[in-house]
Order: sequence, then structure tokens, then C-alpha cells
Amino acid sequence: MNQQHSTEPERRKVLKNIAVVSALAVSGIAGLTLTTVSFAAAMSKEQRDKMTPDEVIARFRQGNQRFREGKMLKHDYLAQKRESRAGQYPVAVILSCIDSRAPAEILLDAGIGETFNSRVAGNIENEDILGSMEFACAVAGARLVLVMGHTSCGAVKGAINNAELGNLTGLLSKIKPAIARTAYKGKRSGDNYDFVDAVAKTNVQITVDNIRQHSAVLKKLETEGKIKIVGSMYHLDGGRVEFL
Repeated sequence: MNQQHSTEPERRKVLKNIAVVSALAVSGIAGLTLTTVSFAAAMSKEQRDKMTPDEVIARFRQGNQRFREGKMLKHDYLAQKRESRAGQYPVAVILSCIDSRAPAEILLDAGIGETFNSRVAGNIENEDILGSMEFACAVAGARLVLVMGHTSCGAVKGAINNAELGNLTGLLSKIKPAIARTAYKGKRSGDNYDFVDAVAKTNVQITVDNIRQHSAVLKKLETEGKIKIVGSMYHLDGGRVEFL
């Protein structure tokens, strides 16, 4: 009986160490990867400020890989909510489509407090979104502006087919320049999804160019190396986020 009591504390210590190592392995800390924020914690200012734009991209690549493999982090959203009450320190601002199949935070395996998010059909920019991006980067310190299009985009298909419906007509007109700019030798119609996807990629590239052209604030930050403005495409078939 005395021997059992003497070994019990040591046994608890071993079990605790095993639990800690397991948690570190899940969060990526044990492997010294870029996914160093615990799944139970929100992004801190110190962690965010140490990251470069390229490290943010690498972090998102890793998160998307976990999503594709079904090995996403076990986010404690309540803990992240509590820890981010006093302030937020996102690493990126993401402009993506409203498509219900393409939620950027889930596709990149990001938690509460890690990303600013804007969504609009066809992932196009306007003054309000540009102003939001300027706040995210120049004021709040985000390191990356990420424009995310996706395959089989209904907004792009609607622009190709000249769809008209109330205010949607004006929105789709902003996608149409991508149609003319897309080099494609096959059938150029909305029922050809290879063409739709090619136009969607061109539309992302145009949006990235427009952000630089229409926001002197963001262009200056990028020129200084403080941020990057990049495009990406989410592939519904397979779940890969392709960085352009």
C-alpha cells in the first residue's frame, strides 16, 4: 500500500506529460511548424507581429492541407472567444465569394480572431471593401490581403450568360471585364465550366490589380514589404486552395 502511494504522483506526472506532448503534436508546436498557435487560443499581438506575409501564406497552405485530409485542429471556439474579447490581431483580410460551399475560415482551418472576412458574389472589390481592407492592414496590422475565387462560380456564370436581376445586374457587370480578358480556345459559354473557371481565375487577378490601383494605402504597405496582396482559387473538387 505504501509503495502504491509513493508511485501515484509519478504516474500522474507521466500521464500529464503524455497529454501535453499530444496537444503540442496536434497544434504543430512539437514539429516547430508555422501552426504555432494553440487550437485553444486566439491569435496574440506578439504572435501576429512576428509573422511575415509569406509565413501567413504558408500557415494557410498548412491549414488547407489539414482541411483536405480531414485532420483539422480541434478549435476551442469558446476559449478563442474569451481570449479575443479584449482585442483582435488577425493575420489576414480575406475577400471571397458568398458561395455557401466556400467558407474561407473553414477551408484554411483558421480560428476566431485569425482573419478578417469580406464576402460578396464574385469576390469583387468596391470602396467599402477597400476601406475595410485598409482598416485591417493599416490600423489593425494584418499581414496579408487574400482574394479567393472558386470553381463553378455562379456569379461568373451569370456574367458570362448576361443574367439580369435587380441590383445583381450591376454587380455582374463588374465581372464582365474578366470575360474579355480570358484567353480560351474552347466554347466560351456559361455551360462550359472549364471556361467559367478560367474566367473566375482572371477575375481574381483583376480584383488583385484593382486593389493595388484603387488603394494607395494598401499599395504603399505592399511596396514597403509590410503586406502582400495575393489571389487564390478554391477548387470545389478536392478542396485545394491554389495560391496564384
